[in-house]
Amino acid sequence: MRRGPAGVLAALLLACFAPASTAAEPAKPEPRRLTYRHVGDRGLSAFVFAPATAAKKPAPAILLFHGGGWRIGSPEWTFTSARRFADLGLVAIAVEYRLSNGGSTPIEALDDTCAAFAWAQRGAATLGIDARRIAVYGVSAGGHLVATAASAGCPADADGQRRRIAPVAMILFSPALDMARDGWFGKLLDGRAKAEAYSPVEHSGAHVPPTLIVQGDADTLTPARGATAFCAPVSAAGGICEIASYPGLGHLLTRNLSHQEDDFDPDPVASRAAPVRQTRVREARGRGSPTT
Repeated sequence: MRRGPAGVLAALLLACFAPASTAAEPAKPEPRRLTYRHVGDRGLSAFVFAPATAAKKPAPAILLFHGGGWRIGSPEWTFTSARRFADLGLVAIAVEYRLSNGGSTPIEALDDTCAAFAWAQRGAATLGIDARRIAVYGVSAGGHLVATAASAGCPADADGQRRRIAPVAMILFSPALDMARDGWFGKLLDGRAKAEAYSPVEHSGAHVPPTLIVQGDADTLTPARGATAFCAPVSAAGGICEIASYPGLGHLLTRNLSHQEDDFDPDPVASRAAPVRQTRVREARGRGSPTT
């Protein structure tokens, strides 16, 4: 069976929010650490988690990009989600990107995001993945990076063109999408560009791949208005852009609304309910069933 776009989103969401097992489990193998690009004398790493069961044919893949306000964070922050995707049969790849310090800005991070996607496509045979079925998953600032790459496009190439990546689906978890209203992002650009040029909201439309946004409606760091503004043009063009909104929860579905930046308290009920809720929504719309 092959899943249609909505079925893909349901499966990916299930991996994100399936509660961790409380039973003792055997130790799982560590990911392979590969270098997907060099920037000067620095190599940037991709951590590859193989599917739990060996596939007889190329497997779908998902690239994961961590959050941290473009300034901090590491691929290890997404390892738990990566292992869950691998348990579903995907090749999950947690990506390192340049952080906004030492002369780098979010523009460099976006360039790395695009380079990682291109690397996965080029090396599909070696990685054991289907180049036509690569999804992306981004948390907070990582959500901004993948959404920008798929909407506004990558940084301009030598010809001055901004080409977009084309993942089969996007999962965005508390993503930063409305950059024109994000003073922190504008500051990190350090005068090199206007925030609107790297704002998914300003560049959304029919070209955006099937997208699912998980969002707390009390999020003060990446407000829900950004998700609504991003999805509206996609839906108007007949595309798939769905928001799993959770009342009374903040950034990354935290219950601690007074300290959303550094003291997360994710709501366990919302985390468990997310896959069930979204699957029912799709079934009601007639878009959730696998297709052959």
